[in-house]
Amino acid sequence: MAYQRFVEDDDMFYEPDQPTRPWLDAKETAKLLAWNRQELIGNELSRLASDEYLEDIMQHLKQMEDETLPDANLIDLQREIQWFMRPYLIDFLIEAHACFNLLPETLFLTVNLLDRYCSKRVVYKQHYQLVGCAALLIAAKYGDKKERVPQIHELNNMCCGLYDPGMFTQMEMHVLNTLDWTIGHPTVDFFTQLLVAVERDDTEVEHMAAYISEIALYHRDFVSTKPSVMARSSLALARAILGRPEVADSEMGHVENVTLISLSQHLHQPSISLAKKYSSTQFSRVTHKLSEFMRQQAAISRRAASQPGPQPVPAVVEESSIYATPHGKGAAVKGFDGYMTPPITPDGACFDNGMGREYAVPPRCPATPTPQGHSQSRHYPMAMDYQ
Repeated sequence: MAYQRFVEDDDMFYEPDQPTRPWLDAKETAKLLAWNRQELIGNELSRLASDEYLEDIMQHLKQMEDETLPDANLIDLQREIQWFMRPYLIDFLIEAHACFNLLPETLFLTVNLLDRYCSKRVVYKQHYQLVGCAALLIAAKYGDKKERVPQIHELNNMCCGLYDPGMFTQMEMHVLNTLDWTIGHPTVDFFTQLLVAVERDDTEVEHMAAYISEIALYHRDFVSTKPSVMARSSLALARAILGRPEVADSEMGHVENVTLISLSQHLHQPSISLAKKYSSTQFSRVTHKLSEFMRQQAAISRRAASQPGPQPVPAVVEESSIYATPHGKGAAVKGFDGYMTPPITPDGACFDNGMGREYAVPPRCPATPTPQGHSQSRHYPMAMDYQ
């Protein structure tokens, strides 16, 4: 079919001198058909193999889940990193994750790597953000497309040029060595996708469950929760919020129910950054739907409280906030001047400026050293005040 261009002035069309050539010749068409047949055969073989080895695959994933689960009790022992600092770093990682358009599982793997590292190393305040950046780099390289992996200079720009470029590479290697190069981890997103396919949940339920699972990233209560438990609990809570029928899940046990109740108690004040992310049509605007559900629940509670009759003795509940998550021993929140969440510290005497001698560090939790020339009292440009 010849290419034709209509000429309005002369009310005629123009035909080029080149000979007519179809979009695909017979040889190319045959190749395309053969490739489609091979893809269909490959997909069918993959399905048959997955059915045959599904039980073994699930056992392996559950073993990985147990082996790569962070220990929140060990993070409690941190001398400088406190739980009230966590939301600032999670906000930063969520914004960076969205900026680079990374896969959902990359975010959960990033936080898992961060928490596992903090379970094994003593981390100083000025190192916190760089550990998070290194975890994001590792997670993106592990499962994302190559062209989407953040460049070091891009991450450094997001940190306002706080660190030398080499510090990112050094911290990345330090995290990998600390974790014995064990990166693989079945994430919450993986189990959610699996359950959504089995239960045939709609997209809105899937997005609501993802929103709830990311809210959980901010809180100490869920650091040591298994991803499979979090996936079942968040999906069950999402169905309840959206008014979907309850699913009869044989594996929904006591632990999942306790997690569901705990999740429901952390929904009233999500992070502003996270709420903005899930307010778009891309995520079914679940932020607004959750807010409306919480308003309805508050109205029901007020009506119940206004009913005549003996009133139950109210439980003493501290004012809740995502910026007031639990603290470890010795946490000093009041009067804290604030540091941003920040950089790296690989092993080596060249990185020791004497800071590591301030604390008696147990052998199982070696301290991350401090690079020379980076003072503990330095004021960071992208200040995230811990107040």
